[in-house]
Amino acid sequence: MKVRNFLVNDEEENLRLDLFICKHVQDKSRSYIQNLIEDRLVEVNERVKKSNYRTKIGDNIRVSLPDAVELNIKAENIKLDILYEDSDVVVVNKPQGMIVHPAAGVHTGTLVNALLNHCREDLSGINGIARPGIVHRIDKDTSGILVVAKNDISHNKLSEQLKDHSMTREYIALVEGIVKEEEGSLDKPIGRHKKDKIKMAVAEDGKKAITHYKVIKRFKDYTLVKCILETGRTHQIRVHMCYLGHPIVGDPVYGYKKQKFNLKGQLLHAQKLGFIHPTTGMYMEFEVEIPEHFKRIVDILSKGGN
Repeated sequence: MKVRNFLVNDEEENLRLDLFICKHVQDKSRSYIQNLIEDRLVEVNERVKKSNYRTKIGDNIRVSLPDAVELNIKAENIKLDILYEDSDVVVVNKPQGMIVHPAAGVHTGTLVNALLNHCREDLSGINGIARPGIVHRIDKDTSGILVVAKNDISHNKLSEQLKDHSMTREYIALVEGIVKEEEGSLDKPIGRHKKDKIKMAVAEDGKKAITHYKVIKRFKDYTLVKCILETGRTHQIRVHMCYLGHPIVGDPVYGYKKQKFNLKGQLLHAQKLGFIHPTTGMYMEFEVEIPEHFKRIVDILSKGGN
């Protein structure tokens, strides 16, 4: 355990406690600092305070930083579709069926296992031993673009872009039925489903969630739509489109029980990702076409099939 002590000066008065610590411990994210505070590893004048505590001149702030836990997830030689890479970031096109990081019961075959082999030790450690480098996630059966951080400074800067909604994230989805409006927005909070803990749902006590959508093409019984994320809640697009009455085709959780196509998961693809590079400050944008399994269904529908 590493312990750091800070004394609040007159220029640092009235700062939130978490922001004060972030100012002095710049290699850790704000969420990491907030977790330390919740775990009672931060003291102000030998007393535990909350993240929203406002600093006072002369406050003695003690921060206990836990030692890093040795990573025991195995690196695996899994082929990656890398769109861009430098010393700070890796931009990857994830295939459908690949889980982003190890979780309960799944320790191999994930994007993290592949990244550990490709990047060796060059991955940020902010999100813990199971999620090195992972700034944001997409579901197992959703394909598309992710940006991965190679160091903690890059991770922090990318995470801030997610929080302030400045990162561009556009998805393509094939949904059930005919979406009548050419475009629209869903500003509906999302939280855990009251009865089914596997599901998420629109809930009054959920977290703010905003999805913008626009019709790309209508077929006989389906609609191809673009979805733009303003926030990034778990299953956000899947939940919002289901709430709209147009669940995503192939979705095993929120979709129709009877599916007309032999699919392995939802037809949802993270097509475009844009962000400000954490070191150069330049805006970068990447785009990949829908994968073959998705394109096959669109082609069938375009030819009048159903």
